[in-house]
Amino acid sequence: MREDWRFRLREQRACWTAAALFVLIFALYIGKHQTGWTVPVLTTAANKGVLLAIVAMAQTLPVLTSGIDLSVGMVFVLANCLASHLVVGTPLQAAAGVLVVLATGALCGWINGAIIVYGRLQPIITTLATGAVYFGLALGLRPVPGGDVHAGLADALTGALPGGVPAMLVVLLAVVLGVWVPFRRSAVGRSALAIGSAEAAAYMSGVNIGRTRLVTYTLAGLLASIGGLLLTFVTYSGEASAAIGGVYTLNSIAAVVIGGTSLAGGAGSAIGSVFGALVLRTIGDLLFVFDLEPLWQPLFQGVILLAAVSLGALRLLKVDNRLDLFK
Repeated sequence: MREDWRFRLREQRACWTAAALFVLIFALYIGKHQTGWTVPVLTTAANKGVLLAIVAMAQTLPVLTSGIDLSVGMVFVLANCLASHLVVGTPLQAAAGVLVVLATGALCGWINGAIIVYGRLQPIITTLATGAVYFGLALGLRPVPGGDVHAGLADALTGALPGGVPAMLVVLLAVVLGVWVPFRRSAVGRSALAIGSAEAAAYMSGVNIGRTRLVTYTLAGLLASIGGLLLTFVTYSGEASAAIGGVYTLNSIAAVVIGGTSLAGGAGSAIGSVFGALVLRTIGDLLFVFDLEPLWQPLFQGVILLAAVSLGALRLLKVDNRLDLFK
């Protein structure tokens, strides 16, 4: 039993480090904020942080297979624009719109996976190209910012629950329990880690590499569309912005690294990526409360990202085989 706990602690060490870093930075932010620990402050922070956290979860899944998805930001934007058209009207119509938005995101992810698996193209090239297509679709839907969303649903998901708990944190927990936990405990989840650790060995062991990658990228598209849907609930509108899509894509990669997932694949957790995303978001809030110029934010993010990548590289250099990370 003791050895099992030691193994779990070693396996999740990077995740716990990201969580501790977030607690430290957020405590500093709350302590410096003029209103401190209040429901509006917590709700606003949660609404901003959860969006990136879910996109970071989407990025984590392909990275575990030693891939990458440069289209997650554009699927995020496409879902936002589509939701501003469809998630309106009666509650039943809004619910149908939500399903269409999520199905569209999953379809985008499936297309990415199909091209990578059956077209045998590199993930970085594939998702860069499909991301441009998805942005074009978003721009066709929303040439200019606008649209609407079901107000009752938006208020329920972006407000505070009884006791002052931000509703967005409950949504994030539901996504983790509904998508990440089943994936991580499934045969496909174990196969994704095996592929990222040693693809040739996984193939020789009978792992269905094609199916695993297809499921992984499909789930990544689904998660990105959840983030875009939540963005619509926060902003009450849709906007086709390449800048927003690019920022979320790059920050999702940064959050994955900060959360302890190896860009080489085979090791990591979406939970760590969630805390990595919250760290990045809180850094921006810290700059605000300390009255620093917003232009300093990329510098702080870059330093943190560089440190995280360096520590991850050192960890890989200490092992002969990435499978040793799980011993």
